[in-house]
Amino acid sequence: MSVAQALWTTGPGRAELREEFLPVIGAADVEVRTEFSAVSRGTEALVLSGGVPPSQHDAMRAPYQSGEFPYPVKYGYLSVGVVEQAGPRAQDLVGRRVFCLHPHQDRYVVPASAVLPVPAGVPAGRAVLAGMLETAVNGVWDAQLGIGDRVSVVGAGVLGLLVATLAARVPGTDVEAVDVRTERAGTAERLGFRLVAPDDARRERDVVLHTSGTGPGLTTGLQLLGDEGLLTELSWYGDRTVEVGLGEGFHARRLTIRASQVGRVPPARAPRWTTRRRLALALDLLADETFDALLDGVSPFAEAAEVLPRVAAAGGDALCHRFSY
Repeated sequence: MSVAQALWTTGPGRAELREEFLPVIGAADVEVRTEFSAVSRGTEALVLSGGVPPSQHDAMRAPYQSGEFPYPVKYGYLSVGVVEQAGPRAQDLVGRRVFCLHPHQDRYVVPASAVLPVPAGVPAGRAVLAGMLETAVNGVWDAQLGIGDRVSVVGAGVLGLLVATLAARVPGTDVEAVDVRTERAGTAERLGFRLVAPDDARRERDVVLHTSGTGPGLTTGLQLLGDEGLLTELSWYGDRTVEVGLGEGFHARRLTIRASQVGRVPPARAPRWTTRRRLALALDLLADETFDALLDGVSPFAEAAEVLPRVAAAGGDALCHRFSY
């Protein structure tokens, strides 16, 4: 029986590598040898701090999570590797590079239906962005932005930068990312849009998407909207309560806040789009090497237990940190 190493969160700010036995490969299963996994910093920082509220334990459960919130828990969902073995009904995947919504682990056995082949033009180190890019795609759909719209994205973390990148590719759009930290202005420029501080942000925007995970960021987003405007909220606050300014012109201007969550395809697309089709789209989009601007660090998986708390604590300083295997 094969043995694997997996990263577990064991307490507030604490993680460790644990050994576990892999299950026997079933007829329609694959065994994946991991090449890279990535830290989804916002969500994994929340998990590491024990901040997933009890009411959301089921909703926030990752597809191949082990353990229960708050601790100990094996969490994560951005993994890329190569299929080394497969059951008789999945032999066509042997040797293929695949993406899987699996926690940080050096090898694992999952149903063949849980993996998606990575397109030939997408390197493994970039393919780990697929899960976050899928979230960005869903947010853009929820925002219903169109040709020529004036778009602001408040929050310039990885998710916000991905959202702004997609928005900038819609013909005729004027896209601006807004963040209190403007050090990433060069990264934004390479991705095709500008990054400004809140005081310099343009107003009367047609569409605003919020990803900063802060009350002031949400308030800023509402202030930037034009009348009858829609703010799409992609942030995840966990067990935190935030203040947002709903006074002044919020009601008179008839503004709308809409939640976006990657667990569901927007209703207008649900009859035709599955989550698998949406993830395949994200992988196809990653053929563009421009997305490499969002990758900012790699650590050996052997150091993951020490590195994860540092990445989680880095806040706005961290883009997409990866573990190599």
